[in-house]
Parts: sequence; structure tokens; C-alpha cells
Amino acid sequence: MLRAENLSMRYFRKTGQANHFYAVKDVCLELRPGEVALLTGRSGSGKTTLLHMLSGLLKPTEGRVMLDDTDLYALPDADLSRLRNAKFGVIPQGRSAVDTLTVLENVLLPQQLRGEKGNVDEAVKWLAALGIADLTNARPAELSGGELRRMAIARALAGNPDIILADEPTGDLDDENTAAVLSLLQRSAVEDGKTVLLVTHDSEALPYGTAIYRLESGTLSPGRCPDVR
Repeated sequence: MLRAENLSMRYFRKTGQANHFYAVKDVCLELRPGEVALLTGRSGSGKTTLLHMLSGLLKPTEGRVMLDDTDLYALPDADLSRLRNAKFGVIPQGRSAVDTLTVLENVLLPQQLRGEKGNVDEAVKWLAALGIADLTNARPAELSGGELRRMAIARALAGNPDIILADEPTGDLDDENTAAVLSLLQRSAVEDGKTVLLVTHDSEALPYGTAIYRLESGTLSPGRCPDVR
């Protein structure tokens, strides 16, 4: 289980009446295996910041992130990197391909970074499920935005992570591929027991969620942190 406890990210600024502002404020959240949690909210509400903190990529200014009994940000950087690579599959919102590698090499890269050869059959399986198996030897520069997004999804899934954190994974996709991606993420939770958090503006994602949260000005609803920290 992945758990946020009184999680906040505060940024300081030199101008204005206040000397700081909260991108995320006092968030408590539990994400369980087999669930698909949807995180909605307007642009700039703190969704990506929260996802980055949950994934071990951004250290919070207050609170903690627990993976079962492990406090992510209490770990040394090297240990956190290894855990993040092994346990988390992150689908970023922006472009994340390595241009000098082929599509297949990009998908295998996280496994190789943790010292494994990489499961080619598993990688090709996910590329096929996402409709881009014919692009295994292509370079990222040859791909469309939607194909790059599907490559990033295949990369996150091919490493068999326990937790999948997806930031607008259907943003560049047409209706058919949107449905295919959402179904894959749902099956990963229901059939494979993965923990899935999906940040989305897409109303088509709503039927796939087992829990729906909204972030407004850094505050999560529904959800209330215990009074005692």
C-alpha cells in the first residue's frame, strides 16, 4: 500500500505579500492494490506535484510517503532510486524518450538500469497491446505524439511494477487508443493486483476509477488528515 501522510509541498517566493505558497497542502491518501484511483482537478491545482512526491521523485517539505512500512524519503538517495525503479512505473506527462535508443531499447531501459538484461518478450507484448509492435526498431524522432505516449506506457508496464502512477496518459491519444490504455490500466489493477493512480482531465476515464479524488489549490477532497500527526 502506498500512503501519503500530511503531505505538503511549500515553495518560497521573494515577491508578494506572502513569502511562500503551497502547491500541495496537508494531503492524506491511501492507494491500495487492485484499485484505480483517479486524481482530477484544474491545471495548476498541484496534481503533478503530488504524483511526483508519491513516486519518490520530489521530496515534500512536510509529511511523508509510506510504501508499506518504508518511509521513502528517509532512505538514502541510492536506495530510494533502486526502490523507485523496482516498485514504481511512472508514466510522465511530458516527453521522456531517449532519442538515441530505439522504441524497444527505451522500453527495456529501466530494467537494464537495475542490472537486468530486460525481458524482450514482455516488452513486445505491451507494445503489441498498445498497437505499436511494428515500431520496435524505430527511433523516437520517427514517432507521433500519441505513439511516444504509448511507448512510455509500455515502458512503465513492462518492468512489472507494483505501483503505476500515470500523469495524463491519454492526453495525446484518439478515442480508440484512449479506451485501450484505460482498459490496460484497469486490468493491471483488477487482474494483476497493481496499485494505479491516474491523473486525468479526461471524462472518459471516470468509469474506470474505483475511487475519484479532486485536487483544488493543493487541497485534496474527499479526504481529511487525522488531527494528531
